Amino acid sequence: MALSDELQPPASKKEVLGKLAGLLERNGINVEEVGKITRVNMWQGFYKDDDGEAHTVDMAGLSFSPAWEDGPDWDPVSQAAPVKCSVRPVKGSPRPEGWQTAVIVPDVQIGYYRAADGTLEPTHDESAITLCLSIMRELNPDVVVLVGDNLDAPEFGKYRLSPAFALTTQASVDRCATFAAELRACAPEADIIWIAGNHEERITNAALDNLKAAFGLKRGNDQDGLPVLSVPFLCRFDEHRIRYLAGYPASAYWINEKLKVIHGNRVRSGGSTAHAYLANEKCSVLYGHIHRREWAERSREDFDGAKTIMAASPGTLARTDGAVPSTRGGIDLDGRPLPVVEDWQQGFGVVTFQPGDGQFFYEQIPIHEGTTWFRGKLYT
Repeated sequence: MALSDELQPPASKKEVLGKLAGLLERNGINVEEVGKITRVNMWQGFYKDDDGEAHTVDMAGLSFSPAWEDGPDWDPVSQAAPVKCSVRPVKGSPRPEGWQTAVIVPDVQIGYYRAADGTLEPTHDESAITLCLSIMRELNPDVVVLVGDNLDAPEFGKYRLSPAFALTTQASVDRCATFAAELRACAPEADIIWIAGNHEERITNAALDNLKAAFGLKRGNDQDGLPVLSVPFLCRFDEHRIRYLAGYPASAYWINEKLKVIHGNRVRSGGSTAHAYLANEKCSVLYGHIHRREWAERSREDFDGAKTIMAASPGTLARTDGAVPSTRGGIDLDGRPLPVVEDWQQGFGVVTFQPGDGQFFYEQIPIHEGTTWFRGKLYT
């Protein structure tokens, strides 16, 4: 920016500076807004008065940049002052009065196929089952909830099966009955609830579709007993005080008034099944069926303020290497499952909760190659 003005003599240095200040003021410029002065020129000029007589005058020119050209003048950021503090410990209790524990057991898929030498190869994962039962024994939970699909029953399913899976249902039923006994042994006082999944319903549906006369048949003179072609009868649930919730997909078990457990019938790719439940549920929900570990939460405005709900899947206790018949599976020329990487993850869940309208806290327990870490301990 350049300005020029006439300086009347005498023109001492002090007067020149004063004139320059006046020059800025007459042009509406505050001296404090002047940044860097780049040039000052002074020269003599002349003019004629009304009588034609010439007069000399001292002239001055000023070139400068505004103070804001390089941006505002900020105070530098300095290191924070040293701080000394002490953290007051928060006292906790491993099991506060009034709180209870629930273990959530996801899809076990108990089943078999025959290897080349005739031995039975399990489709469930015995090491994953052992880890779950071991932690269950240590927790001594109040509730155990099995989300369903614990008996695979491939001979009753919709997938095309090779002879390798033939005549394996009895072995699966026997292992399932043993699993029921193991659950009771590891949680002797717990309420054990087994929710029917679509795989358990395969046996019931097979009777309805192919032999309606066999549907609902009971042992002789035992009209209050269980139908003989049902999972709870075949696997001796009554002997181990296991409550079976039939009626997939409608059945649900409420851990408290804020959290329910279902088997589930939604499947979304890319880990988004949890979001599908959150979009349709008004409460928190634990579900199975997808064999993947998922966990998502959403917070919404409610009449009483913010309300947060969650949806989570604990994973599976089945093998994840292609042994379980699925849409991704395949067989070799001898009809035995080929290895394939399923997008499944092993694990189970633990819920610490207050009954009624109380709080709950969910823990996801992942299993990797027969090993897990839970509450400061390594299990393998």
